[in-house]
Amino acid sequence: MSIFEKWNLESTILDAIKSRGWTEPTEIQIDAIPFARKGRDIVGQARTGSGKTAAFGIPIIEKCQTTGTPQSIILCPTRELAVQVAEEMNLLQGKKGLVILTVYGGTDIEKQAKKLANGCDIVVGTPGRVIDMNKKGHLNLQEISIFCLDEADRMLDMGFFPDILWVLEKMPNRSQTLLFSATFPDEVLNIAEQFMTDAEHVMSDDLEVDIPEIDLYAVRIGRGNKLWVLGRIIANMTEEGQMLIFSNTKRMVDVIVERLGKFQMKAVGIHGDMPQNKRERILNDFKTGKERIVVATDVAARGLDVDGITVVVNYDLPDDTESFVHRIGRTGRMGRKGEAWSLVSKEDRGSVEKICSTWGLTIPFVETPALPEGVNRDPVRKRDDWDEVADSFGMVRINLDIGQNDLTKRALSDWIVSQAKVPEIVVGEIIQSNDSSEVEIHVAKVAYVIDIIKARDYNGRKIKPVIVES
Repeated sequence: MSIFEKWNLESTILDAIKSRGWTEPTEIQIDAIPFARKGRDIVGQARTGSGKTAAFGIPIIEKCQTTGTPQSIILCPTRELAVQVAEEMNLLQGKKGLVILTVYGGTDIEKQAKKLANGCDIVVGTPGRVIDMNKKGHLNLQEISIFCLDEADRMLDMGFFPDILWVLEKMPNRSQTLLFSATFPDEVLNIAEQFMTDAEHVMSDDLEVDIPEIDLYAVRIGRGNKLWVLGRIIANMTEEGQMLIFSNTKRMVDVIVERLGKFQMKAVGIHGDMPQNKRERILNDFKTGKERIVVATDVAARGLDVDGITVVVNYDLPDDTESFVHRIGRTGRMGRKGEAWSLVSKEDRGSVEKICSTWGLTIPFVETPALPEGVNRDPVRKRDDWDEVADSFGMVRINLDIGQNDLTKRALSDWIVSQAKVPEIVVGEIIQSNDSSEVEIHVAKVAYVIDIIKARDYNGRKIKPVIVES
């Protein structure tokens, strides 16, 4: 007798499980379903593919009846996931007869409203459209008793938590809350405590992530020159290649697309603020090869399975280590060669170390790729990025080929101040050897001071300033 049979599930659910060929529950199902069937609040940690939909779906289906009135609502971050969850739950209920409807943006609200008016037992939707439906009187949340939040960490990334709290306030008869997430940032746990009571925390041991075998590279570069490096990577891409560029924010997605376009490099962006039909069109064009370069946020890239992706670029390093693995896994598919580049600014270096130690990866730091043969001009010109070489106090160190054999620290500081006509505070610490000096100059004036030093003589000799990399 299987564990499913020992649980004495409703016959319709058990028949549906058997018809799917499931013999035993997954770890997250074993841990979560018994508590959820007892009405307990659940905080469950499990990644996509671990069977978490059934972990909350089976208890919800059992408790809901064919009344035509919504008794449970499941919120998801994207339309794609909402559709997937609804399909899975329809399979799990077998012949029970519950009406499970999806409610999401990007489609005709009136068509969805008509379906709701005909009766519904379980709603699966995205926060924004659920709120719209409630405000317009199409969806009554008063009688909802079970609330489920799927992929809570992505909800947080997309800024949905104010909407979620709004929805929760409209459910005075809520008696059970189920929250599932692959990761649990402190913000998610803190907010969960506000609307959950004595929750049972369960975790799947199946949180391992497959690490793809692709070529990994990292380039140390300041934010001001990331586009220069990206231009070089694009210039080296093969004609049949496709590139997926990741940024952490919707705003930055738009900025990267706009700037690439300015330099005659066509790219399209995809993020959660775009109309659903536009996102679907872009994804389809990318899959067919019509679009070669897509810039996306992590959330928008979910479900983006394109075998032809040859290059992934982390324009921004992700906030969590697992996202990095999901990102790089977009390339090197079907036995093809793939490579992933990470553009690492000074503040990102700790993130790279954490990613490497967490997943046992080696990500070598390399020079910016050279321009391909026959190309002698950069798509994007490199510029001075003083903030990247400045320390936490805003000081940039420059080396001068003049030392204590020529003048004292005080004399050198006075000479710089007098020649550049800058306040003394602009010049920081000076370290000297016999024939060289390392001088700190404030980032606000360093470019100007360097230009002045290059243009002036000291006792008839030219001085060559060189930036000291931090």
